[in-house]
Amino acid sequence: MKLKRRGFLGGFNRFRLMLTLGLAVVLPAAALVFVNFSQLRAFERDKVLEAAIHRDFLEMLAITEKKMNKKSYAMAEESRDLFPSPGIAPAEKEKQLDLILSKSPWLSHVWLFDENGFVIRSQPQQMGDKYFREEHERMAESYKWLATEAKSLVATLQKKTRPIGFYSMPTKRAGADSYLATAYFTLPQAAADKVVLGGATFDACYLQQTFFPGVLEEQVTQKSNDQGGNKLALMIYRVDPEGGKEVKPLAATRGWDNGKPEVMRKLDDVFRGLGLGIKYQGTSVEALGQTWVHRSFLILGFLSLMIIGGLVLTRHVVNKELALARLKSDFVSNVSHELRTPLALIRLYAETLELGRITTPEKKHQYYRIIRKESERLTALINNILDFSRIEAGRKEYEFRNTDIAELVRNTLESYRYQIEQQGFAFEESIDSNLPAVPVDREAIARALVNLVNNALKYSSDEKFLGVKLYRDNSVVKLEVADHGIGITRRDQSKIFEKFYRAGDPLVHNTKGSGLGLSLVRHITQAHGGDIAVESTPGKGSRFILSLPLASAGQVAV
Repeated sequence: MKLKRRGFLGGFNRFRLMLTLGLAVVLPAAALVFVNFSQLRAFERDKVLEAAIHRDFLEMLAITEKKMNKKSYAMAEESRDLFPSPGIAPAEKEKQLDLILSKSPWLSHVWLFDENGFVIRSQPQQMGDKYFREEHERMAESYKWLATEAKSLVATLQKKTRPIGFYSMPTKRAGADSYLATAYFTLPQAAADKVVLGGATFDACYLQQTFFPGVLEEQVTQKSNDQGGNKLALMIYRVDPEGGKEVKPLAATRGWDNGKPEVMRKLDDVFRGLGLGIKYQGTSVEALGQTWVHRSFLILGFLSLMIIGGLVLTRHVVNKELALARLKSDFVSNVSHELRTPLALIRLYAETLELGRITTPEKKHQYYRIIRKESERLTALINNILDFSRIEAGRKEYEFRNTDIAELVRNTLESYRYQIEQQGFAFEESIDSNLPAVPVDREAIARALVNLVNNALKYSSDEKFLGVKLYRDNSVVKLEVADHGIGITRRDQSKIFEKFYRAGDPLVHNTKGSGLGLSLVRHITQAHGGDIAVESTPGKGSRFILSLPLASAGQVAV
């Protein structure tokens, strides 16, 4: 009888263990696979990867333009330093200007305007060219307007940090359309009350054959060394003022096959009238996105099979891991609950739109905005989990860039405004728009703010108030998030930033949560060289103060 009872109990224990394993691992794993599958379908439908690559392309084009501008200003300053003092004899002026041309073969024309009139000199060896000679004559004739406009132009330049300006004009070389860029500037040796202007025109052939290709190739090489993978191709083109769709390269890197650019950017400042284009060599962003999604589906299927295989193997060690399994089960359960809310809203509004119950464009736009904002909230929740995983594995990295912190905070709060209003919170926002740029990881700081706002929304029962304040305090920028919620006891204040820790208040335990939010906030703040503090009184609310240094303080990958 004992043997039968023991066998019954053993079988019951095994059944209980398998049941626990099923509830703690199989169902959450299936939910996670489903969520990942749904997210991949959303990636495929909404072309998320393509949009991310396009943003990266736009950033690279902006950097390329900045480098071209920087190099152009440096060359203009070099020429400016060679200009003769104003007031010398006309013959001496021409001699000095010819000397500048001989020292700077990348210049086609130089000119000087002062109280004695206008003098222009051009590269003598090119004067035999029909188009170059016509260009010289056209410039000599067109600069007559300096007699009336030079004074106001000098006054404008003197207000700039660099007293240099640029203008561009079309031209021809060897019968083909080309491009000229001219720098004009005040002279350092001229008295402040004197109307003196100098100018230097970059040679069209130099720009097209040397300057532009050199900068573009440098950018492509640097990007390839940084990231590897598919090779990029860059080109620069003339912008059609009439809005024509055809894009003809003025200069391009090796590998440009005359196809259409993936992303284009019109240039400003130095090279007005030109644009930059970028794409991958031999493929398209759309093709890369489809390949990535298909590969991800295969990986997800393989991982699903691995989960099943792992379940079979785990049964042999489940007795030793029961405590850890319970912890993981609670964690995944809470996270699944948090994911369910935005998913339910997205589904509700999407089904309403699909059934055609909304007829007015304004209402449709409102529903689309709600779906987008809830999807952003869902992404933030998933990113919290992914960030925690990377931190635990020691693989979390931060990308620091000088950032308009006020704009970042304002945009982050705007994406959460719908949820705040829906829950009936009084919202106060005080953001100093005159803060200097702060070196931060934009995504990480936005996530920290979202976690603090989420806590305020979750743990406010009676008096629903949310206040966000951003200001400068000496050498740091402080971001405060305040609420009038349940508050935190002094004993818990030293522990709330630990992972998985949840305070003992009954409202905390009745509210679903992962226990990771404040832990991630602390890690993000410390990685930025700052700190996080809390001021709270039970029953009266809490105030979290996140401090970030203005100057980089040894910020490295963490």
